[in-house]
Amino acid sequence: MIGWLQIMLYLAALLLLAWPLGLYMARLYQGERVWLGRWLRPLENGFYRLAGVNPEAEMGWRAYAMALLVFNGLGLLVVFLLQRLQGWLPLNPQGFTAVPTPLAFNTAVSFASNTNWQFYGGETTMSYLTQMMGLSVQNFLSAATGMAVLVALIRGLARQRANEIGNFWVDLTRTVLYILLPLALLLALLLVSQGVVQTFLPEQTAVLRDSTTNTDGQAVSVQTIALGPAASQIAIKQLGTNGGGFFNVNSAHPFENPTPLSNFLELLAILLIPAALCATFGEMVGDRRQGVALLAVMLIVFVGFLGTAVWAEQSGNPRLAALGIDQTASAAQSGGNMEGKEARFGIANSALWATATTAASNGSVNSMHDSYTPLGGLAPLLLMQLGEVIFGGVGSGLYGLLAFAIAAVFVAGLMVGRTPEYLGKKIETFEMKMATLVILIPPLVVLLLTAVAVSLPAGQSGATNPGPHGFSQILYAFSSMGNNNGSAFAGINGSHPFYAYSGALAMVIARYWLILPILAIAGSLAAKQKIPTGAGTLPTHTPLFVVWLIVIIIVVGALSFLPALALGPIVEQLLL
Repeated sequence: MIGWLQIMLYLAALLLLAWPLGLYMARLYQGERVWLGRWLRPLENGFYRLAGVNPEAEMGWRAYAMALLVFNGLGLLVVFLLQRLQGWLPLNPQGFTAVPTPLAFNTAVSFASNTNWQFYGGETTMSYLTQMMGLSVQNFLSAATGMAVLVALIRGLARQRANEIGNFWVDLTRTVLYILLPLALLLALLLVSQGVVQTFLPEQTAVLRDSTTNTDGQAVSVQTIALGPAASQIAIKQLGTNGGGFFNVNSAHPFENPTPLSNFLELLAILLIPAALCATFGEMVGDRRQGVALLAVMLIVFVGFLGTAVWAEQSGNPRLAALGIDQTASAAQSGGNMEGKEARFGIANSALWATATTAASNGSVNSMHDSYTPLGGLAPLLLMQLGEVIFGGVGSGLYGLLAFAIAAVFVAGLMVGRTPEYLGKKIETFEMKMATLVILIPPLVVLLLTAVAVSLPAGQSGATNPGPHGFSQILYAFSSMGNNNGSAFAGINGSHPFYAYSGALAMVIARYWLILPILAIAGSLAAKQKIPTGAGTLPTHTPLFVVWLIVIIIVVGALSFLPALALGPIVEQLLL
């Protein structure tokens, strides 16, 4: 009961904070005055002068896309070089050497694409400079890129007979300066107050009260404690749905997530901006009911998967029950399946994090998904496979959901024999082709690379468990990378270059091959004239449309992945 009360408190706080934030972002993107403008406008204009950008000049979708690709490509190159050169750069108190080329390339792609997949332990691989100047900076810029693309699409829906969809440099700058930086600063200060570390001191050592032995049987009497500027990176990794972590075990680490309050704040940050962008959408298209409808779709699907995960984990492991082990919740124990979970968070907060981080394109963890029951692990896995549109990444989740909305009105139009329209814009062949690419590319990438991995020795070596669970590990890894999520089952072994390069390919395709069709849709819709609502128009703000959109999302996800899921978590659950 306490766990469900915590979940209800979380959802209430999310909705109360998301709506005013969403309206603030709408005013910002529409060029209206916002309360931070008094202090930040001179700084914003200074950036434009320094970069030679005319903030009044707007771009067509091709120019917008080109600016985005060039900027992201340069960011990828900088992160790659920082890793390769970190042995000669400052702020490296541990003296870390260059990151191996395959790992450096995978990591650079991962952070540029807002995936933040990690084949490394941050505290044992990356210098403080690499973590701050490379990874943290990309956490801001990749998040801002996704939000800029969404705003361009919203303008395409809101404008008429226009050739431009905005200015990428203006959208990027305002997103970082007015939204991400203030929120990250506030959250970082709150996390520091809870004990999250933020220091340039090198790692510290502590003498153990009782000596122990390592895996080689050698005596160990001293513990090395990793430190670093963690709070600043954690704040933006959560707010920007970047994921990853300063430390290898992410928010299961006491220096990243030390208290129940820090856990609540970090969880809230994961879904805050994706939820708020629904309000931004409704405000910018001139009909707040549209934003409410999309937010309702997200909440209904999210709560369904969350309930499944909590129930599955609280029910425990049938094999342990057969051995007479009591897994019932009581005053003396939390009950259920506590393997891989922090006792301080329990099942409810662990399952809430697992579903929030995979519903959003976040990927950080406070428990190990590899240790969940098959059905409990199925919930976060399928949430990613739905295309990360249930909240999803900042910007990318909502523009993915809008692609599904376009498909939904198109199918509904075919059923009644009428040309489909969305928000007064006719949905024709071109928009449907682009939306189809957005919907079908991620499943194609995930399933194709999973098939290759299980067929090759290099791919098979990544599974650390035999049978269905090993298959689930591989499927989860490519579902995560192929949807720009970044979480892992915490059991996959990605040390082989096969996973570094194939994963990088999946992340690039899942990010940029979706952004280009979305921008093409934005450009096409912006050029169209709005048509008046008629008797045959399908209202897209009603409960009927909410249900219809949920059906489209679930059916596409189920049809795409059910055979693969049957080979992994479903058969594993049956074998229990």
